Amino acid sequence: MKTLVKYGVSALVAGLVLGTPATAYASEINNQIVKENNNIAQSTEDLLTAGIGELFSTVLTEDEYKEIAKKAQGARWGYTNLGICNVEDNNLNIRQTPDESGKMVGKLPKNAACEVLESKDGWAHIKSGKVDGYVKEQYLLVGFDAIQKGEELASPIAVANTDGLNVREEPNTSAEVVTQVAHGEMLDIAEIMNNGWVKVYLDSEEVYVSADYVEVKSDLNTAITMTEVLYGEGVSDVRVELCEYAKQFIGNPYVWGGTSLTKGADCSGFVQSVFKKYGVSLPRTSRTQAGVGTQISAGDLKAGDLIFYAKGGTINHVAIYIGGGQVVHASSPKSGIKISKYNYRTPHKMMRVLQD
Repeated sequence: MKTLVKYGVSALVAGLVLGTPATAYASEINNQIVKENNNIAQSTEDLLTAGIGELFSTVLTEDEYKEIAKKAQGARWGYTNLGICNVEDNNLNIRQTPDESGKMVGKLPKNAACEVLESKDGWAHIKSGKVDGYVKEQYLLVGFDAIQKGEELASPIAVANTDGLNVREEPNTSAEVVTQVAHGEMLDIAEIMNNGWVKVYLDSEEVYVSADYVEVKSDLNTAITMTEVLYGEGVSDVRVELCEYAKQFIGNPYVWGGTSLTKGADCSGFVQSVFKKYGVSLPRTSRTQAGVGTQISAGDLKAGDLIFYAKGGTINHVAIYIGGGQVVHASSPKSGIKISKYNYRTPHKMMRVLQD
């Protein structure tokens, strides 16, 4: 009898899914309960033939069903137990072991997401991006609070699914190509248009990419590995300190015309304020900053050098090279201060301001 009821309920669910009136299936269930056991096999075979029975005939324990339901219910942006970094400023240190003296293996920027694997004695074991380690539990939002914050923070992005994706001035193939971006590069979306194009932010500029060559999805920021803060041999202390200082402000807002590292800065304001901390006075705009120092090639780049980008041959963006093929910069109103590959768009000019 217990088996018959099980398959009767399965049939009822299948009927609801497929659009058959529930009353009809309720009647079938009542009839099925009083049938002989030799009819069970045929009923099961019919369900399997319809592609439905296999969803129900797998034998799982009650705990296994609960675990599946828990994971399905909690899944958000690829996380089943979402945690959001909840710090006022700077980044949350990720350590190899759950103690203050543990080796630092990464940093979780403000509002970045992680998978919470376990919590114990005030420490949370997390995984975020390429980083696996421990953070102080008190600095994480979890549960409903994390999901609510995630809904607020998650923004649509366009991920290039081809190498050399053309970024254009206008939404048509005859428009000027502003730059090209590499496979896997992510661009913040300003608008998904109904003409086969996606309006995206290239730093603070609004430009266009073909919807045929990007994947549109929603995402949250993740942790920074310690590999992403390596500088290479022969780099002076001041260069290391300058880059470390600049990275403290990752996640802070982009504000056009701003120079505040905490309340908001644009690309040149960010660079100007970071270098000011180390006694270097720079002009206010990226175009004028590009005239300071000594021009170098990509092969000569050191942490602390400046990389400039252009639109139509005119410089309109600047970033600080931090080593390892990466830059830190005030990118756009949507992404704020962030780390990118140095060639996330085609570099126009590279300058050495720190002479050591």
